Amino acid sequence: MRYLPHTEEDIASMLETVGVEHLEDLYSTVPSGCRRSTPLNLPEPLSEWELDNHMSGLAATMGASPEYTVFLGAGNYEHFIPESVRYLLSRSEFVTAYTPYQPELSQGTLQAIYEYQTLVSRLLGMEIANASLYDGASALAEALLMTVRITHKEKIVISGAVHPAYRQVVRTYFSSTGYEIIELPYLEDGRTDLSALRGMQDVAGVALQSPNFFGCIEQLSQAAEITHSFGALFVTAFSEPLAYGLYKNPGIQGADIACGEGQSMGIPQSFGGPGLGMFATFMKHVRSIPGRLVGLSRDVSGKRGFVLTLATREQHIRREKATSNICTNGSLCALATATYLASLGRTGLGELARLNFDKSEYLKAALRSAGFRIRFSSPTFNEFVVEFPPGFDAVYDRLLQKKIIAGTRLARYYPELENCWLLCVTETKTREQMDRLVREVKA
Repeated sequence: MRYLPHTEEDIASMLETVGVEHLEDLYSTVPSGCRRSTPLNLPEPLSEWELDNHMSGLAATMGASPEYTVFLGAGNYEHFIPESVRYLLSRSEFVTAYTPYQPELSQGTLQAIYEYQTLVSRLLGMEIANASLYDGASALAEALLMTVRITHKEKIVISGAVHPAYRQVVRTYFSSTGYEIIELPYLEDGRTDLSALRGMQDVAGVALQSPNFFGCIEQLSQAAEITHSFGALFVTAFSEPLAYGLYKNPGIQGADIACGEGQSMGIPQSFGGPGLGMFATFMKHVRSIPGRLVGLSRDVSGKRGFVLTLATREQHIRREKATSNICTNGSLCALATATYLASLGRTGLGELARLNFDKSEYLKAALRSAGFRIRFSSPTFNEFVVEFPPGFDAVYDRLLQKKIIAGTRLARYYPELENCWLLCVTETKTREQMDRLVREVKA
């Protein structure tokens, strides 16, 4: 696809065709009180080199790897990205965020998305995956809306150990629907308290995250069994899909829908975005899935071809029949993840997941030996919660001056976890960096 700007002549011709003189006339139906009457207060334009210097100055105000040693996770993870991913993303044939609508011109992009769907389905243990959504939070909200569409029930249940931002997005999605949201507490071991589920009625869906926000591995099989016992659908969310290279995937453990954030698989952190909403389920639910799918077909000559199928959004069909108003998929981000997974392969993914697990366990053991309490006893992946002595904020600031970012303060999201910090370790951290962190927090 090529994107060409409109010339002044193009604009004048189009205005003449629609019968108006100025672009502003197109907004005549908008009340004047809702339109801006004065120009925007914007600075003067910069040259290419001035803009480069300005952006460099902004970047210098942020603590980022490799200049800083970053032990932050909490939904956005630092991983090494193979050069094959960067190379394919730079190819002009693929540089678009949009799902292509002209299959005769876009077989390469459509095939790439089809391969992405296949790889995600295998990773999550599901039968089908869509062509991706915006991010993990919107994917979870869409999944819970899907459970309502399928079951026609009016309550959803979500664990309090799900990422706080994800829970907020769910609340926003459901705020005007009239449906009830029930939140489950977490136990002393960091897992969700499933006892509150027993005896529930009129529940459409139950959502847990594994690994959850604390890094703890949830008891998905048990949760699925309880959820199915009262006729609800079980949703497994995630923010670190690499965990399924080591732990059992959601499909094997009884999930009806698996969804979450795919940033850790080939997508740079980029100050929090863009993300990738992974979404997978089983064929029996295919007509309720949000977004759209790329399918494999045959043309009139019998040749294999890839096309959009089941794009059930409100722009394509009657609004009351639409499953979602998701307008596009993150096509380029989906390509990054497909290339990342294909580059690693099944064996490489397992080895990388094990390396992440081993490194985080090394730091966890070192901090425990140094006298700090590991707050939760459940098995974890990549990140874990440490309880530091009161006044650790001063230590955190001192470490920041030494270009070490020592995790996420949990009291911001969970007031009861005062003095608790969420630390993350991936394959990017060396033994020397972890040992230095332990020495510094002890000092």
